[in-house]
Formats: sequence, structure tokens, C-alpha cells
Amino acid sequence: MKLANALSQRSELQTRIRQLESRLNNNAQVQEGETPAEDPMELLKELEADYARLEELISAINRTNNSTQAGEEATLSDLLARRDCLKGKLSTLRGFLDNASALVRRHSVSEIKVKSTVDVRQLQKQVDGLSRELRELEETIQEKNWTTELIER
Repeated sequence: MKLANALSQRSELQTRIRQLESRLNNNAQVQEGETPAEDPMELLKELEADYARLEELISAINRTNNSTQAGEEATLSDLLARRDCLKGKLSTLRGFLDNASALVRRHSVSEIKVKSTVDVRQLQKQVDGLSRELRELEETIQEKNWTTELIER
């Protein structure tokens, strides 16, 4: 199985688990004399099986990510950590830029003048460079996902 297939299965299992949790909660109580729409014990068995499979998949994905070389002295796990940090940094910078570049309209000369505390143009160039780096990193990760065999036990 390719790593990409395992990632897809993990996502499907996580969605299924969220749905099972909702179904369990919907069948946790019934009015006296009524029966639940679904048997909670059967749902719990399904949940247990899905969590067991999810654990297997996550372990295999982590083993694969830690073992897959993705450049000079970098593993796929290293690239994923870099990607997550780039996404966080970009999100913060974009939010800050939105605030720093917001125009404040004055209605009269006597109103307080508001100006940016940073060079917006310079910071935007930095964001553009980081965005390009993230895009290239995503391409490398996707390529590895589709070409790497999953390491199972």
C-alpha cells in the first residue's frame, strides 16, 4: 500500500469515528418504554474496531514518515514539521498584514492620523516567499506520499 492510500484511509476512519461518536450520543438515552434507533453496544464495538485500525495506520504512517528520506539529511517527518510551522507562520503574518495595511479614512483634518507600524510592502514580499516555499514543500511531500510504500509491521 502506498503512503497516500494510508493517509486517505486514516482520514476516512477519522470521519467515521466522528460519525460514530455522534450516533452514540444520539442513542445514549431514550424515553422509558422506547428503544434506541441503534444499539449502542454495537456502535461501541464498531468504534473499538475503528480505533484499533486507526492506531495501526497511524503507527505505520509515522514509521514510514520517520524512515523515508526526503532530501539531504531530512526525513518526511522533518518536511511535515517544516510544513506545519510554515503554515502557522504564514497564518500569523497574513493576519498581521491585514491589520497593518488596513486603510483608516479620516473625515476631517482634526481626526487622529493612523499609520502602519511596519513596512507592509517588505513584509508582503516575505509572505510571498514563504508561500512559494510552502507550495514547493507541499509538492515534495505529495510526491513522496504517492511513491513511498507504507512500512507495516
